[in-house]
Amino acid sequence: MASSGMKKQIKLEDIIKQVEGQRYPPVDKWNPDFCGDIDMQIKRDGTWFYMGTPIGRKRMVRLFSTVLRKDEDGKTYLVTPVEKIGIEVEDAHFIATEVETIREGGEQALKFTTNVGDEVIADNKHPIRVTVDAETGEPRPYVLVRGRLDALIARSVFYELVEQAETRKENGKACLVVPSRGTLFSLGELDDGDA
Repeated sequence: MASSGMKKQIKLEDIIKQVEGQRYPPVDKWNPDFCGDIDMQIKRDGTWFYMGTPIGRKRMVRLFSTVLRKDEDGKTYLVTPVEKIGIEVEDAHFIATEVETIREGGEQALKFTTNVGDEVIADNKHPIRVTVDAETGEPRPYVLVRGRLDALIARSVFYELVEQAETRKENGKACLVVPSRGTLFSLGELDDGDA
C-alpha cells in the first residue's frame, strides 16, 4: 500500500497535453462585421478598463480574454460569431506572472501562467522574444500565447529566466539563452563587462 505522503510522478508529456488541451472559442474562424470601437483598454500592467474604470470581476476579464483576436492589421478585437469590436491594448494582451521549469530526462520546458489563467509552454510555436525599450534601454520580454496574442513576461519572472540562463556566443557576441522544448531562446546580449 502506497503511503499518503508519496507524490504522483507527473510526466512532461502529461503537462504538455494539459496545456495544449485548453479550450478557447474559435475566434480565428469567425468573420463577423466590424461594429466599431468600444472604450475598453488593456493597460501596460495587464489591468482591463471599461469607460475609464478598472474591471474588477476576474471572471468577466477571463471571459473577455477568451474572445480576443489580434488581426493582421495590428489591431485587437473582441470577436463573437456576430460582432467584431475594437479595443485598445497599451502593450501586451496578457502578463506572464509565473514560470515553472519542468525537467525530464535531458529535456526542459518553460511553462508560463498568465494573469488571466492561460498556460503556455515556450517552444517554436510559442516563442520567447525580447525587445529593448527605446526610451529606457530596459528589456521587454514576451511569450506568444496564441494567435498573435502576446504576454509580457513580468520582471520577477524574467529574472527567474535570467538566473537559469546559459551564456552562448551568437554572431560573435555573448548572449543569455534558455532552452524550452528543444528550442533555444535568447534573452539578450551581455555587455562586455558582464561576459
